[in-house]
Amino acid sequence: MLWPAPFFDRKKQTHKGDYGHVLIVAGSRRYTGAALLCSGAAMRAGAGYVTLAFPEILQGVIACGVREVVTLPLRSTAQQSISERALPQIVPLLRKTDCLLVGCGMSHHPSTQAFIRSLFRRACSPMVVDADGLNALAGHLDILKGLRCPVILTPHPGEMERLCGRRIDDTAVSRKKVAKDFALRYNVTLILKGHRTLVCSSRGRLYENTTGNPGLATAGSGDVLSGIVVAFLGQGMEPFEAACRAVYVHGLAADLAVKDKTQPGMIASDVIDYLPKAFRKIVGAR
Repeated sequence: MLWPAPFFDRKKQTHKGDYGHVLIVAGSRRYTGAALLCSGAAMRAGAGYVTLAFPEILQGVIACGVREVVTLPLRSTAQQSISERALPQIVPLLRKTDCLLVGCGMSHHPSTQAFIRSLFRRACSPMVVDADGLNALAGHLDILKGLRCPVILTPHPGEMERLCGRRIDDTAVSRKKVAKDFALRYNVTLILKGHRTLVCSSRGRLYENTTGNPGLATAGSGDVLSGIVVAFLGQGMEPFEAACRAVYVHGLAADLAVKDKTQPGMIASDVIDYLPKAFRKIVGAR
């Protein structure tokens, strides 16, 4: 896969604002790790500036887990997820950021799901939707047709079935048809995760990834992928390009990590740690 030279060869006269201000909305009491993984991956994948919005009651936990990321504590529910009442806190930031990631570890709480749907309607920059963001869309797909910005959805097979409202055959031919039909119908870029992850553009262009291994079948690997995708968006890549390159480098980092960690010994944070080696391998192959 060819990569644009500016991605690796940054100008000498440059600053963090040149590489994207990414806003990530993630986390809840049970899933603080999801927020840390996706924001950490975004920084490691080259984002210049990351703001992480999360339930305010988790401030102590999140602050201990991030160093480079700016935090934005939001109003919480009693169950320690983001409350619908937090919307006024985050709306002013939407126009100040280059792209948005929503959903990682946010929970199924009704107030949180309502917050997510309201956020979708107000988004004005390219957006990545994962996990509980996808769950918020299930049964509300009309929201996608009213969006004012490009969107990338990142479902695993179970989430794809919830979005479609039906069981999906896991054969390669069926997966490709489902991905293409959905992307075209709702004008989105779709990353359908799994063995040989598929990326389909809103115009029907299809990419089948060849990197990665079963070591990625571990909690948090999807959060890492979403962080990479939004980092690439923030650095100016178009949605389909960002999605294809993200799944490729995510899998490549896992292929490098597995040599040291083994498949059963690999965890999601290993993929983040091996991203620099993946980028170095890509540079050598240019």
